[in-house]
Amino acid sequence: MSPYSDSLLKDVLKRTRVIAVVGVSMNPVRPSYYVARYLSLKGYTVIPVNPGHAGKTLFGATIMGSLRDIDRPVDMVDIFRRSEAVPPIVDEALQAFPDLGTIWMQIGVEHEEAAARAEAHGVTVIQNLCPKMEYQRLFGELRMGGFATGVISSKL
Repeated sequence: MSPYSDSLLKDVLKRTRVIAVVGVSMNPVRPSYYVARYLSLKGYTVIPVNPGHAGKTLFGATIMGSLRDIDRPVDMVDIFRRSEAVPPIVDEALQAFPDLGTIWMQIGVEHEEAAARAEAHGVTVIQNLCPKMEYQRLFGELRMGGFATGVISSKL
């Protein structure tokens, strides 16, 4: 069970408009790729961040080498990196985006000290969850056995 209330998660997903996805992959079978793609299809502006692919284009956006390279406000930083890589990402995010609303760490990613630093700056921190999965769950898009929340899927 999630330590975060549904109302908090919904609020975060509703107020967020621009998401920097740190550790995004250009490989379509990687979770970071399809989560970023899904979020972009849901109307979020997704800024991909990966130093290994900086300058390339993904989902119509230029991949940034670091959060410091982003020249616009960001509402959420979504982290697809190992837990031990989180502290410098959080520190960079706090420095680069003074009005940052949320740091979201993907499933399996947690770092209590970095989370506490972000929360001390007034940033909402969510750990060990996926915004794509939470969006689907909270806004009725989960599909089970060909059915989507009481509506028969057109793929049947």
